[in-house]
Amino acid sequence: MNKSITHVFLSHGLESGPGGTKIQALKALAESFENVRAHAIDHRSTKDPAARLTQMQDAIAASGANPRNIILAGSSMGGWVCAQTSEQTPVLGCFLLAPALAMEGYPQSSPRIQAKHVQIIHGWDDDVVPPMPVIELARKQALPTLLLPDGHRLANSLERITNEFEGFLSRAGIQ
Repeated sequence: MNKSITHVFLSHGLESGPGGTKIQALKALAESFENVRAHAIDHRSTKDPAARLTQMQDAIAASGANPRNIILAGSSMGGWVCAQTSEQTPVLGCFLLAPALAMEGYPQSSPRIQAKHVQIIHGWDDDVVPPMPVIELARKQALPTLLLPDGHRLANSLERITNEFEGFLSRAGIQ
């Protein structure tokens, strides 16, 4: 049986890069599944959220991926990029780590996340992206949200995050 390819697009945070610990851990996990192609987008050329959104859209277009077979995963500003991308093009999944949602200075800071499967993971002690506005956005959109005793980088939660991502991919039908 010929299964379709699932594309996982990973978007890093403002001060990170495609080689960052979380992005590489999620990429390696995604690639452990059959019929998955993982793309770690390099956003280091700009700190502008709108420019990073365009980079994500360009990467998706270049891949030729069908939105029904796209998983978006992002951290901080990368989480905003993924959420905003899903608002414009509904996708299979959106996995967001400490997403920069409901933030001043971001264009459309509270996007309507449109994905069949969604998971938000946020740290209670996040001092960069306050958890309460993200929780409120999740409540309004009825989005699953996991809050952990960690800060913005979720540095103490990598194993939990990768376990959650593995379950997320499985629930999305990735085998």
